[in-house]
Parts: sequence; structure tokens; C-alpha cells
Amino acid sequence: MNHAHKPLPYKLSLSVQYASSAKYLPVRHQFRRWVQAALQHDVQITLRIVDENEARYLNKSFRGKDYATNVLAFVYDNELPIYGDLVICAPVAAKEARRQRRSLMEHYAHLTIHAVLHLQGYEHEDGAEAAAMEARETAIMRKLGYADPYQSATP
Repeated sequence: MNHAHKPLPYKLSLSVQYASSAKYLPVRHQFRRWVQAALQHDVQITLRIVDENEARYLNKSFRGKDYATNVLAFVYDNELPIYGDLVICAPVAAKEARRQRRSLMEHYAHLTIHAVLHLQGYEHEDGAEAAAMEARETAIMRKLGYADPYQSATP
């Protein structure tokens, strides 16, 4: 019986930076699993976990919005492989997970998948785009054994 690993369809270079004082953060192999599940292209990603000050600064500087958002995605060109940065705000992620009654790791999985889809061109500016992106996110989350992130969690 051959137990060789099946080669991944897409190449992933992933750097994870921890710039947050938050406890209970996902480890690199968890982020890698979530990113790989959402890949549709070869990518080189730096994923940075930050606190509210940095998230707010980046959101204000690049999007003109003066608050700490949950996740930001930055793409650097339209060539393949895709080069990009993902920024997840740990305190915002934790607050959202509690409010949605989801496990923190499940919410990190969703935020990571959402951001990776953004890097690959998915948007949610209008209803049709949002529906397509949400359907893709839900399919990936279910494949990983998580609930539909757009359905209410049971209390």
C-alpha cells in the first residue's frame, strides 16, 4: 500500500507573524490547512495576527475606515503566483466568535478562508458576488468539518 502524500494542486508559501498579545491563537499548521483548503491558485502569503491598534491603523490608512476590522487582504499584483498579505485582528476575532457563539478556532478558520478568497479575486460588493463568495466559504468550511458560517449557531 502506498502511503505517499498526494501532491497539492497549488503551491503555497506561507509566513505567519504573531504581533498580538492575545491568548489562544491558531498555530501555523492550522493556518496552513485553512489557506490550502481555499486555494485556487499558487500563492505566496504573509499572514499577520495583530492587535486593535495595528488593525485600526491599517484599515484607516488603506481603506479610510477608522476602526479595527476583523480581517484585511492586500494583493500586490494580478500575476500568478499571487503575492499578498492577510491581517487578522485577534481581539476583534475573539469578540465576533463570542457574539456568534462559535469556537474561536472555527472563526479563525472562516476569517482565513474569507481572506484567501479575497486574495484570489472574490468580492462581496453586490448581492450576486456576496452570494457566490458565501457559498464558496460555506463549502470549504463544511469540507473542513465546520458549520455554515452564515447560519446562526445554536446557543
